[in-house]
Amino acid sequence: MVEEQIEKRQGSFWRELPVLVGVAILVAVLMRAFVLQTFFIPSPSMEHTLDIDDKVLVNKLVYDFRDPRRGEVIVFRAPKQWQSGDEGEDFIKRIIGVGGDRVQCCDAEQRITVNGHALVEPYIYKDAGGVSNEAAGAPFDITVPSDRIWVMGDHREASADSLEHWRTSQNIQEATIPADSVVGRAFTVFWPAGRATWLTVPKTFDGVPAP
Repeated sequence: MVEEQIEKRQGSFWRELPVLVGVAILVAVLMRAFVLQTFFIPSPSMEHTLDIDDKVLVNKLVYDFRDPRRGEVIVFRAPKQWQSGDEGEDFIKRIIGVGGDRVQCCDAEQRITVNGHALVEPYIYKDAGGVSNEAAGAPFDITVPSDRIWVMGDHREASADSLEHWRTSQNIQEATIPADSVVGRAFTVFWPAGRATWLTVPKTFDGVPAP
């Protein structure tokens, strides 16, 4: 009797295996589509927060419950004017200003300000000599339109970001991205293992007042 029960259980397992595999695949597809997705970094625009070929994990669900916030690293669908020819291209940048924010360059210490608050940006790219170009270029003074976002790369001089598009177009709509183009928040680097880290919001953004 015991041997018969074992045989039945083994047979039942093999019959159920395709169903279990199918469920696992379905869960993985749903997770990728609606909850989590991995992205790899193809350019130096976020160095050295993110280096080329780093892999990050993106939370695609978080902005269904709240708006994107300053200081977060986000993946977004590139506006048409930003694309290099690949339709549906995704970019990854840091949020500097949201709708209504006044973003300026620069204060007396060459720091970008948001609503009058100077950003202390330790994440900015530094060259081999330890020198950073925090503001990256000529003065600017913009106000982010409602439902749009001003984004910048941490490696300012190597980033095709809001500042770059503002310089070339002087059009604030073209220089910002629609809030609804955001795919999700990058919250951790998970590969290579030696660079694994959380992508937290720098404390300097805590001091930014409402516009």
